[in-house]
Amino acid sequence: MLNEIHKSLDQAYEEMVEIRRYLHQYPELSFEETKTAQYIANFYEELGIPYKTNVGGNGVIATLKGGKPGKTIALRADFDGLPIQDEKDVPYKSKVPGVMHACGHDGHTSVLLSLAKVIKEYQQELPGTIEFLHQHAEEYAPGGAKPIVESGAIDHVDAVFGTHLWATTPLGVLQTSKNAFMAGTDRFTITIKGKGGHGGYPHETKDAIVIGSNVMSQLQQITSRRLDPMDTAVVTVGVFEAGTAFNIIADQAKLVGTVRHFSQDVQEMIIEEMEKIIKGVCISNDADYEFDYVKGYPPLINNESEAELLLEAGEKVDGVTRAEEVAPVMAGEDFAYYTMEKPGTFFFTGAAKEGHVYPHHHPMFDLDERALPIAAKTLISAYFAYQDK
Repeated sequence: MLNEIHKSLDQAYEEMVEIRRYLHQYPELSFEETKTAQYIANFYEELGIPYKTNVGGNGVIATLKGGKPGKTIALRADFDGLPIQDEKDVPYKSKVPGVMHACGHDGHTSVLLSLAKVIKEYQQELPGTIEFLHQHAEEYAPGGAKPIVESGAIDHVDAVFGTHLWATTPLGVLQTSKNAFMAGTDRFTITIKGKGGHGGYPHETKDAIVIGSNVMSQLQQITSRRLDPMDTAVVTVGVFEAGTAFNIIADQAKLVGTVRHFSQDVQEMIIEEMEKIIKGVCISNDADYEFDYVKGYPPLINNESEAELLLEAGEKVDGVTRAEEVAPVMAGEDFAYYTMEKPGTFFFTGAAKEGHVYPHHHPMFDLDERALPIAAKTLISAYFAYQDK
């Protein structure tokens, strides 16, 4: 039966592309995805598959109970866009100014909807139950996964699998990890409060730009000199805002950045070290400060047995040239909340578009749509493999 399903998914390729391109033209930002959620709900309504809306927010979960006994497995896809202007010159370019699907979530949704349509035809032969988990707000913490988990929507689920179409990995390549796969992602804001004044009288001021620059420089020493070299972390300042004119010394500076980590111990150490640095620099310059640290998504830790199952199942999928274990990446994913609660694994489906390889969250982002059926076939293969576990 699995081979027949794979063939049906290959035959559904044109519809997968059509769905993906429609969603690409009408993206919605995190927590604002009401029209997309309605589109998803309408799709299941037409299929005759029972579904629930407003799960943990804008989430939609459809349930397909097979005709044979078995386990209940959730397959997850996210569907929010990003506040980025689409700069591609393609017929399916975003029609929403300043918003685009720059991370492939339109493709994830297309994969899951198309898979549901195909599997519905095999419902009586299907062992167990599939929960088609359409999640909102992956891009912006606190995200959609956490409230979905807290709602109890996956309490009855035996395992959760999900994929990300990965635009920097070659088509046909599947990648995952048997342990830590994606980093915990935090955000911080540091506000330096000095004393402004005339550019010609620096001795009468407390230059927030100089103080902020000192803080930023010393923050880099956390990972290079204070973190165990065997651990992995990133401290990045992405925003430095200060000053109003060439001849005025700034009284305030704001630094905004991110911390990436793979363990709570490292996370807590970095927070402590950041506080010491900021406080020390400001004391030495007789300045005040505010330090706001927001803990975001936890590290995404795959379950080893499910990752092995995924790799073995993926190797048998037509169109897959390689299924491999890779080192963790420093990007984050709130799929982490699912694997904290249930067995499961998350994996990348290679979708690099030849001659158009732009990273995720880029205004020119696009993907090779031939990856869509590969992702769908791999997800359903993992489903059947877990039934036999």
